[in-house]
Amino acid sequence: MAARRNRILLLGSLIILVCFTAVNGNVSQNCTDFQTSSWRNIVQMKLDIQFMLLTRRNPDCAQIINDNNDIQNSNFNGSLPTKLILHGYRITGSKPSWVHTLTKELISAMDVNVVMVDWIIGSTVLHFNAAQNSAQIGLKVSTLIANFISHGSTENSFHLIGISLGAHVAGFVGRMFNGTLGQITGLDPAGPKFSKASVDERLDPGDAKFVEAIHSDSDHFGISQPVGHIDFYLNDGKDQPGCKRRSLSSVYWYLICDHMRAVYLYISSIKNHCPLVAFPCQSYEQFTNGQCIDCYKHSLQRCPRIGLLERAGLSTDVQPKEVKVYLMTSSNSPFCVKHFLVEIFLKLLDRDQRVEIKFLSNNQSNLADLQLTIPNKQSSERTMKKVISHDPNFGNIHAITIKLLSSWHRKRYMIHIEKLRIKALPLNDSERPPRCIYNIVVHKKIYFQQFGNCL
Repeated sequence: MAARRNRILLLGSLIILVCFTAVNGNVSQNCTDFQTSSWRNIVQMKLDIQFMLLTRRNPDCAQIINDNNDIQNSNFNGSLPTKLILHGYRITGSKPSWVHTLTKELISAMDVNVVMVDWIIGSTVLHFNAAQNSAQIGLKVSTLIANFISHGSTENSFHLIGISLGAHVAGFVGRMFNGTLGQITGLDPAGPKFSKASVDERLDPGDAKFVEAIHSDSDHFGISQPVGHIDFYLNDGKDQPGCKRRSLSSVYWYLICDHMRAVYLYISSIKNHCPLVAFPCQSYEQFTNGQCIDCYKHSLQRCPRIGLLERAGLSTDVQPKEVKVYLMTSSNSPFCVKHFLVEIFLKLLDRDQRVEIKFLSNNQSNLADLQLTIPNKQSSERTMKKVISHDPNFGNIHAITIKLLSSWHRKRYMIHIEKLRIKALPLNDSERPPRCIYNIVVHKKIYFQQFGNCL
């Protein structure tokens, strides 16, 4: 009899627990997901926007929050920061494959309200129509934010993360609040239709207290000009490692790999702790030529970083605007690399000579390559500088090989390098001393030498 009573009490407790958690949002019977577009939606020109909330109390079951009543009955907490995710153009009318990964990492990293803005139906088929819809979508998002503010949020607590066309939607939203929202992150903001638009028609530094953009496809689907306080250009903002346009057989690789790299790199920056450090510079060429290696000498006073750091890790005393910053990346997640300055101190040469320098790990793995022309004695250049990078997962630079290059019209001539020195970047943050190789004389054979301490 006692055993039966205990079973009844246990069952009753479980029922009460389930009811309690259902009321408090840990269990929900009405999970919401993205809509899918259809030809009927397209013909009827409907937008059918919906807003979906995820929090630590319901990380896997999105709650619909389209109006004040929905918000009141949801897990929304006005005392927490709120991040809104705005996707871009959806040619197939399908759900973004990356969106739940991004929300998962955001919720894991911090206690926050995450709102997924579903405007799939208004963003499908023709890019021109989707771009026209973006202002109307921005108005609806602004109404939602105003409702959040009435439930305890502050304007500074909002962070809008816009992908491609969604970045400009975020700009429209920020403009409606006169730039008082906390932050906008534009992930490869769309270029078509917006490259020649005025600042009132696209993302702009005036749209939030801090606006950052990550450029990864500025020569195709992304915008090339700076649109934020800080604009990160990955590998010059163009062709990304691992995204070579091999053939038309793979639509993804051919069309959107570069464009989507900004999204996947941003997700990785939240999940992983290796720093994605960028260097302020006027151009990528100047950066790779070693002219922008000391961030403390720039008005930014430090190197900005990609991730969830407030203001990209910059001081609140610094008020940047449309500052271009550059970084190299690897081809795979977590994408971060170590940057090094290579300095070559030359002897006089009779002729120009092409060389290939390979930077090796202690197990002889190839970490980085550098091809350059050593100038002849008529040149005034006696020191050459280049920035290289390598994936830290494969070890540290231990040695080099130097090979003379030739072609059918160019012979190989001996070169003499007084010193080759490498320094970890950024210079003012590096704790590792520079490493050197002295008195390099290269004939026809490949030259090999390990690095040692600099004298």
